[in-house]
Amino acid sequence: MERLFSYRILPPDAGKTIEQFLRAQGFSHHLLISLKHSENGICLNGSRMFTNHILAAGDLLEIRLRESVSSPNILPAPVPFTLVYEDEDLLVIDKPAGTPVHPSQGNYDNTLANGLADYFLSRGEPFVYRCINRLDRDTTGLLLVARHALSASVLSAQMTRRRIHRTYCAIVTGLTPPEGTIDRPIARKPGSIIERWVDPEHGEPAVTHFQTLWQGKDFSLLKLQLETGRTHQIRVHMAASGHPLLGDTLYAPDAPHSPILRQALHSWRLEFRHPLTKEAMRFTAPLPDDMMSVLFQANPDIAAEYSHIFE
Repeated sequence: MERLFSYRILPPDAGKTIEQFLRAQGFSHHLLISLKHSENGICLNGSRMFTNHILAAGDLLEIRLRESVSSPNILPAPVPFTLVYEDEDLLVIDKPAGTPVHPSQGNYDNTLANGLADYFLSRGEPFVYRCINRLDRDTTGLLLVARHALSASVLSAQMTRRRIHRTYCAIVTGLTPPEGTIDRPIARKPGSIIERWVDPEHGEPAVTHFQTLWQGKDFSLLKLQLETGRTHQIRVHMAASGHPLLGDTLYAPDAPHSPILRQALHSWRLEFRHPLTKEAMRFTAPLPDDMMSVLFQANPDIAAEYSHIFE
């Protein structure tokens, strides 16, 4: 993979160093170090240049990103996923349930990373895996993946600054209020490497906003937006509020038998600025079949209401 980025220096940027200019474009410190050691990675008016050089109006700054080697520890494997969007800079994926995002102990060849490695191998292209947001193994829906180091740098900065907006749908037990906000700190539960809990003393700030979209006899369909991004935040907050997610055996082990065999959580909508064009991007992924089946069982006519519910 090779990408060439060209910048014509305008008067407002004259007098800045190359490094100052590129940092303003989203290039991370780590990426700039890599470019310094790359042949023709940073060129000014056709000549290789150091990043402390002072720019002048009219200069042409060219940046070449090259990647010829794929992620070395990710084995290509035919793991299924749905490709929602692709361009030279990013991918938007609709992840199925039961698929981990990253390889880990016991999950060496069954992850989304393996599936993407296989996808690019079939096209004869190198691919370095750079996933911007995270989903639990059994949470479905939209994930954002960067195609190269610059888009990863820009999108990661957007995530840190909370400019990537994620909206989830969940089916929870009980009948919830029309809307609400849960503001309760979350920390790792002592003695567990996985489980989190509400911990006012040691927890990190965590805020979840929810809106009730539809209710059955003994469950509610919610739309949720995260103001923070703590591990298992929605699952912990809903369990702590007395409305655990259907099928969430980690946070509601004593709940009655669930009609769904996983936590009923779906990454429904993703909104962000394109890392290069700055265009506003917005994607949605329909509820998966297992969550829809819960709604159908409660109301066979739910299909007629579906578009209205998800306006």
